[in-house]
Parts: sequence; structure tokens; C-alpha cells
Amino acid sequence: MPRRHLRMTGAADCSLGAALRDLRTELDLSASFPAEAMAEAEEGVRDPGLSAHEDATGLPLLTIDPPASTDLDQAMYLERRPGGRGYRVHYAIADVAAFVRPGGALDAEAHRRVTTLYFPDGRIPLHPTVLSEEAASLLPGEVRPAALWRIDLDGDGQTTATDVRRALVRSRAKLDYAGVQRRIDARTAEEPLALLREIGRLREEQELARGGISLDVPEQEITGHDGAYGLAYRAPLPAEAWNARISLLTGIAAAHLMAQTGTGILRTLPIAPDGAVARLRRSARALRVDWPHHVPYAQIVRSLDPRRSNHAAFLQECTTLLRGAGYTAFDHGELPGPAVHAAVADLYTHCTAPLRRLVDRYAAELCLAATAGKEPPEWVREALPALPKEMAEGTRRATTVERACVDLVEAALLEGRVGELFDAYVVDVGERNPATGTVHLRDPAVVGRIEGGTAPLPLGERLRVRLTQAGPAAKTVLFAPA
Repeated sequence: MPRRHLRMTGAADCSLGAALRDLRTELDLSASFPAEAMAEAEEGVRDPGLSAHEDATGLPLLTIDPPASTDLDQAMYLERRPGGRGYRVHYAIADVAAFVRPGGALDAEAHRRVTTLYFPDGRIPLHPTVLSEEAASLLPGEVRPAALWRIDLDGDGQTTATDVRRALVRSRAKLDYAGVQRRIDARTAEEPLALLREIGRLREEQELARGGISLDVPEQEITGHDGAYGLAYRAPLPAEAWNARISLLTGIAAAHLMAQTGTGILRTLPIAPDGAVARLRRSARALRVDWPHHVPYAQIVRSLDPRRSNHAAFLQECTTLLRGAGYTAFDHGELPGPAVHAAVADLYTHCTAPLRRLVDRYAAELCLAATAGKEPPEWVREALPALPKEMAEGTRRATTVERACVDLVEAALLEGRVGELFDAYVVDVGERNPATGTVHLRDPAVVGRIEGGTAPLPLGERLRVRLTQAGPAAKTVLFAPA
């Protein structure tokens, strides 16, 4: 599990940008698509399969994404149900299947890539940009094919009805998180947008009631200026969490549709073992996060303020409890156990990002068939058994990229400082060799391996450390006890 989400701002021309380009080459990653796959993508753009799509272009949908995003998977319209009896969520998801021929070269390339790969300075897309950033993207003012969800909620935010069907939609506006937050805070947002906070908070209460937990992990921004750069945490806005809960709501609804039909693919996560939670408690002590013994994990996470550096660092450590997440496919029968996602505390599936994740295209087809009372397409059923392994391999590749980027950024940040002393906290100690482990610097917010000492490291304690390795050529940082 990567420790940080990294984003580069204005640093593409510095030495770090060159190192990141070299990293792509070393990992043998290319954004280029085979000629046959590109030809199929262009053919799909010219003649998409739209015969089954109803006209829903009158629905005033909007998208909420980072300002520079052009691969827009989701658009929403929120309203109160007639008579004030709760809420109705309209959620359009890009219909990638309208452009991709099952069994073709483009489909095969998607199965090879599995996910979009993210670098601090760009991405390697799952689909050609002619689809992911143009014809299939829910760009404002453009008619696009979508899987259009309608989810009814009661006054407490609990789901009462679910429907999904193919439709042609047209987004009215492309909004960003900061703008949405300003409008909601200033009370200038019209009701469809203002309801995002109202519904988001209700869904948070539903999550709390069922024992779920969402991690608002801060993003690490890389800012560049005059050939140099720095790192800074960016705490997520409340609007980002509210928006994410609409996606989570849809993933839960989709999983329950699959469970009802006996055919589907779920995103699952086992309950974290006691040892992992105990380790996290030690990390909390190391980072000076007050975690009383009687307070459960979910409660302490909700009390954290990601704007505080030690809380932000601890949230990064909390991602270790997400290890073990995977995909479980089933067909013609009951759910395999355990089927629940421990962090969601419910059945859950990935279905809202088909432009960036392979499995979502299949999840959409399964849900469309379930709602229509039909059998899933044969091409979906044939792919189901292999999908969990494919997704696992693709996720490992994405994690490798993210870890390599984090290591490279931290190593470049500390270039020229080998031999210097830093104040750090010991957040992990090796089981086989307690003289090795992991430290988190107080400043800058760097996490690195420590080795070279002879005495066991003081887990959960402050430690003075010496930097022994850094720089883009090293690709990682290394410390030793001072």
C-alpha cells in the first residue's frame, strides 16, 4: 500500500521531472497503444453501440473533479424526492462498453494494462485518450453514453430503491472541489449542489452506524520553482469526502444487486488481524497521536485532523490496515465468504471508474443485466473467473509505480543532505532483525528505512538519525541511528 498520493505542480522541468521520465523507462511502461488497438478505439468513436440507450440528456448533471482532469467517469444530479420523502441520487457512469468490442485488440490491451497508472507528473491511461479523455469522458456540453443510476434514499440517507439503465446524458458543468466547497460554505450553491453536503453527511452517519470507516488521507503535493521543489501535505476538503460517499453509495448498491442475482464480482477486505492494529497503536504513540486504550480504531480515525502534520502522517500509516484487499467473483450461486469489505462494513464493488479500472466495465454490465432481469452477457460471464487475478496483478503494478514514485521523490528531496542529522520517530521495527525498521522524520515529512545499528530500535520513540543515502540516482532514502 503506497504511503502517499503524490501530485506535481509546476515541477516538470526540474531534475525530478527527468528522473520520473527515466523511471517510466526503467519500469518498461509506455503510454503508446498497439496500432490495432488504436484502430479499434477510433472505430468505436465513429460508430459506438448506442441502440440500447434511452435519452436522458434533459437531466442537469454535473461533474466534480480536480481542475485539470479530463477523464471524467462520473456525473451526478441530486434532488429531493416528491413530497419531501428523502432524496434521489442520479449518478451517470461512463459507458466504456459502448466503445470497446469484447475480445478485440482494444479489449485485450485493457486486460493487459488493468488500471491507469499515476505518476506525480502525469499518467499512463488504461484506454487511449481518444476514449478516456474525449469520446467516453463525461465532458460538459457533450452527449455521452452512460450507465445511469437512480438511487432513492429515505430521510436518514438509507437506500430504499435502486435502478440502473443505459442512457445518453449531457453534463451541464465541470466543477472542481475547491469551487464546490466555496459555494456550499457561502450558501450560494443551488439545491442540487447544496444537497451534496446534506446527503454526504447522512451517508457518513450510515457508515458510522454499520461500523465502516473512510480514510481522508492527505495528498502530498510536489511544488516546483526555479529548478527546485518542495513537499507539502494537502488536506482533503469536506466536499471531496461528500463526493466520495456518492461513489461509495453506488458501489454498495451495485454489490447488493449482484448478490441478489448470484453473479458478480466484489471488492473484499478481511478484518485486520490484532497484530496489525497493535502495530498501528505503536505508530500512534511514535507520532504523538493520543489513542486511549478503550477507544476503537474507527473512533480515533474520525478524530484526526489531516491539516496537522502528525495526524497526516498517522493517516498514511492507517492505510496499512487496507492490505489484503482483493476481488471475489461468483456465478450461479451464493456469495463466497467472507464477502464483506471490512472498511466499508458492507458488500461493496468497484463500478464507478471504468475509464481508469478494468473491473468496473464488467461490474456495470452485471448490474445492468440484473436490473433488466436478464442474464449477463456471455463475454462478461466468460471473463469473471480470471478477473480477480488480473486485477490483483494490475493493482500490484500500480502499487509498484506509486512506491517507486514516493521513494524517488523523497530521495530527490534530500539530495545533498547525506550525513545530516534529523529528528525522527520509529514507527515500525523488523520482526527478525529489531535493529532495522522504519522512521518518520519530523521535518520534512519523509518515511524511510533505517538500518546499520546494533541495538534494537525503540519502537514508538523519538530517535536522532543520520541520512546515509539519498538523491535521484539512489532512488530511495536510507537512515542509520546517529
